[in-house]
Amino acid sequence: MKSLEPAQPSARRPHRNFMALLQISEPGQTPDPHQRRIAVGIDLGTTHSLVAAVRHGVAECLPDEQGRVLLPSVVRYLAGGGRQIGQDALIDAVADAENTIASAKRLMGRRLGDIVGRDQLPYRLLDQPGMVTIQTAHGEKSPVEVSAEILATLRYRAEDTFNDDLYGAVITVPAYFDDAQRQATKDAAKLAGIHVLRLINEPTAAAIAYGLDNASEGVYAVFDLGGGTFDVSILRLTQGVFEVIATGGDSALGGDDYDAALADWVLARTGATAATPADKAALKAAARRAKEALSASDNVAFSARLSTTEARFDLKPEDFEAATAALTARCMTTVRRVLRDAKLAPDEIKGVVMVGGSTRMPVIRRAVAEFFGREPLTNLNPDEVVALGAAIQANQLAGNDSAGDLLLLDVIPLSLGLETMGGLVERIVPRNQTIPVAMAQDFTTYKDGQTALALHVVQGERDLVQDCRSLARFELRGIPPMAAGAARIRVTFTVDADGLLNVSAREQISGVEAQIDVKPSYGLSDEQIAQMLQDSFSTAEADVKARALVEAKVDADRMLLATQSALAADAALLAESERAEIDALMLSLRGIAANSVDAAAIEAATKALADGTEAFAAARMNAGIQRALAGKSLESI
Repeated sequence: MKSLEPAQPSARRPHRNFMALLQISEPGQTPDPHQRRIAVGIDLGTTHSLVAAVRHGVAECLPDEQGRVLLPSVVRYLAGGGRQIGQDALIDAVADAENTIASAKRLMGRRLGDIVGRDQLPYRLLDQPGMVTIQTAHGEKSPVEVSAEILATLRYRAEDTFNDDLYGAVITVPAYFDDAQRQATKDAAKLAGIHVLRLINEPTAAAIAYGLDNASEGVYAVFDLGGGTFDVSILRLTQGVFEVIATGGDSALGGDDYDAALADWVLARTGATAATPADKAALKAAARRAKEALSASDNVAFSARLSTTEARFDLKPEDFEAATAALTARCMTTVRRVLRDAKLAPDEIKGVVMVGGSTRMPVIRRAVAEFFGREPLTNLNPDEVVALGAAIQANQLAGNDSAGDLLLLDVIPLSLGLETMGGLVERIVPRNQTIPVAMAQDFTTYKDGQTALALHVVQGERDLVQDCRSLARFELRGIPPMAAGAARIRVTFTVDADGLLNVSAREQISGVEAQIDVKPSYGLSDEQIAQMLQDSFSTAEADVKARALVEAKVDADRMLLATQSALAADAALLAESERAEIDALMLSLRGIAANSVDAAAIEAATKALADGTEAFAAARMNAGIQRALAGKSLESI
């Protein structure tokens, strides 16, 4: 073994009998510990949050000083200006319910009207522009700020563990998080002083943790039911390549909803009411305790001490199943839809990975097993599996594992497109498109001399803008004046590895361009995101008819504009009777286009005007040629 010269060569070497210290590293990792970057995976959960890292070649969750790896996603704001985070915040959660914020993840990127079951929350929500805020003893706090407190606590835990600064983190998000929710998560990390290496979808992180990239081939389903969100992803695994075939879910469905449904069921049978914030917090806590106990017992006492009475009921598993049957049905409906998108049957799935603490419920495991015809994979802790997978990905992105050959091919959950004339949606990036991706389409102007173009970016599966979600608006200005349809404007949609969107527009002839990083106003409707795909199927026929009607009206308007422009320029070429005939056809088309809902009738009237102006168009062409040739000899042409 050759020895290395010291960085600062010495003139004298007084002693040669010294002990050599060898630097030992894991296979495939840097031998220089000073080059190793501290990178972690963070699962920012609705109920609990975790941080994990690769140590000694193995991914493991990092505990706090008391040895606990789970950090309750709860923040309590104290009247004196202090705050409590995690387990400490839970101690007085019922007594100080208004200032103890839990499940902030469900509020990320949401407006007040978008939040399901907000009346059951013990704290006061305020509808502010962009995102809902929570009234606390520290004033108004946004869900981003609350999440940042949790992320910062996990960051400090990691830095204390390694006694070094954190280089970066991979943070997991539900696969069905939209652009606003992903951006809110990144904003929370920035506020916590964390460099985000990547946002990855929770089901993909779970698949990594299971080591499916090392030993498995084939198609797997990941069933992820957490405290506040639900995702299903279908992945094809081939030699370390994770290809997400299809994904779907509900960003407003999780264990919290099971707790709320059980609480409502008990209240309906006991006649009790929750009148105060403390009552609501007590009911929520009692429902969670009962739900967890029913996983191991056939008879559990539901008990919640309220301000006016005590809500008490002896629960059996069949009671819980009855109270939550509608929620379980929603889960399995999503599973069927995702399989349909993937064009797969249940028996083509090699294995089902269960992720999220809520998958411990026997009713869920039984429903999944019955649907797929096989027992799901549950050998890893469902609470930890997502954070472990994120840690493996973080270790690679930080450059600590040069031998790693992991490739993630995630998809976007909902289509992206632009509004076109008549309020129609032109889809540019289809749903379940693998990301990162860049896709472009050419557009043109609608009117003569148009020098600016307003672009409206939307997300969804419906054909009309009013039925989709608005993401952003921007303008392209400086287009040279041209005839309608002459300009060529290329609009490019670029979705990065985090699932965040950039849109650019460029006029091809002049070179003028504009672009926008889509940071949408937070606030996608929970009902909308859950029903977008369902609506796209159930309303397909109506959408086709609506689109045909709008297109027919746009064509009619375009024909009327062109005819009016021609008449203004060359009406002298027409005899009085010809002009009267064209005026009558235009009047008829205007009336039908304005009042009819029959696309075929509008198309017929448009064709009638086109046929009726053919002779006029020919006369204009002849006149134009005569003007062009006036004063020129045959030899000069």
